[in-house]
Amino acid sequence: MSLTPPSERLWWKEPIERVELLWVGLALLWALIMFVMMPYWHIYGKQNLSNEAYRTTPEQFSKKVDAMVEKYTVRKETARGYPVVAPPAGSDVYLLGRLWEWYPILELEKGKKYRLHLSSMDWQHGFSLQPENINVQVIPGYEMVITVTPNKTGEFAIVCNEYCGINHHQMLGRIYVK
Repeated sequence: MSLTPPSERLWWKEPIERVELLWVGLALLWALIMFVMMPYWHIYGKQNLSNEAYRTTPEQFSKKVDAMVEKYTVRKETARGYPVVAPPAGSDVYLLGRLWEWYPILELEKGKKYRLHLSSMDWQHGFSLQPENINVQVIPGYEMVITVTPNKTGEFAIVCNEYCGINHHQMLGRIYVK
């Protein structure tokens, strides 16, 4: 039982309390602020990657990686003999993800700009550069391109942050910055 039956009283014709109007106004104001700030953060915030994506095939991308490895390998590392590749500053650098590895190991120079190309040979992987907060989804059939300028020296870990199978937890890679 209601106080006034719906046939005699319509909810949208009821007066609005001042407190309700205040909260609706604050919510609208906040929504407008966020609407304006999202493009502002993207352009001026420097925390969003402006990247490119191109269609590719695993075969095409693998050829690019192999050519870079053959041309710029400086040494072998780990028990599996992974090549450490030191491409010249300003060049295109290729890194591929496949079950369950990032290939090859990269050696970059601090303060120099590189175009980092990422692609997957098999499943969707996540490129997460640690301890920096760079995260990119790496999808088969697409070549993701990120412009990076390392600003710290050291050893950085690449972690797959998209579940890709039974050995997902072992899918690690490295980038050295000198």
